[in-house]
Amino acid sequence: MAPTPPDGRAGIDATLVERLIHTQFPRWSGLPVTPVEVDGWDNRTYRLGDTMTVRLPTAAGYALAVGKENDWLPRLAPALPAAVPEVLGEGAPGEGYPYPWSVRGWLKGETAERGRIADRARFATSVAEFLLALQACDAVEGPPAGEHSWYRGASPAHYDDETRRCLTALKGRVDTERATAVWDRALASPHHGKPVWFHGDVSEGNLLVRDGELAAVIDFGTSGVGDPACDLVFAWGWLGEEGREAFRRTVRQDEATWARARGWALWKALLVLSECADDAERALRCGRVIEEVLADHERFAA
Repeated sequence: MAPTPPDGRAGIDATLVERLIHTQFPRWSGLPVTPVEVDGWDNRTYRLGDTMTVRLPTAAGYALAVGKENDWLPRLAPALPAAVPEVLGEGAPGEGYPYPWSVRGWLKGETAERGRIADRARFATSVAEFLLALQACDAVEGPPAGEHSWYRGASPAHYDDETRRCLTALKGRVDTERATAVWDRALASPHHGKPVWFHGDVSEGNLLVRDGELAAVIDFGTSGVGDPACDLVFAWGWLGEEGREAFRRTVRQDEATWARARGWALWKALLVLSECADDAERALRCGRVIEEVLADHERFAA
């Protein structure tokens, strides 16, 4: 009997991974398969033995990233100052699983939670230096921002309708007049620079640390070539004022780029806040990001 097709996250489990490895990579068959301690939403990740991971998209929209990462990560890695995932195998749909998938090298480190950072200003500087190195990589043949990057690297105007719906829904919980001014400024500040490589999701969950320092950057699923403003969203949330200033100094972007970055940060925080009414901790984090973005706008964009 054919295996039951997986249904998003719920249908991906260690048994499926073992079958896929057995049929497509028999040289690794028999190695233990275990879930990672901290997993993402777009992909499910499993340890394969001691030195590898298996990464499987949870839906068709996320599967668009697999070929892109497999193709570009080996080209980008030599120019970057921190480790990125090493592609060891490219898996095909099978065993009832409908999407491409990959085998990666295991990267040592822990996600960059606040308590694991030795010095936030130094850490912010390291992340900025990584982004500058990424932007310096040859972008001529890179994938232009679009559906595969969830439109990161394109204009935040792609999410204009969604953002304005959130502003309406959150009236009374958010200072919508100030937030609208931030959003309008973002849309009125188009990108005129040359397209460069961007990561698309620079966040604590995608930054790995060892001994309090940046060790690796993972999950290039939303990466591509376009406007780097989306990568500046990292500035707000938990860096603090000192870390944010160090990041700003090092990443060297103009005010128009920062205006678009504030738009990206505001869009995501408003969207999550509108969907997390029952999650007080997430709502608190989103509210903090929104307040920092509004204050930043009034400080620099006046």
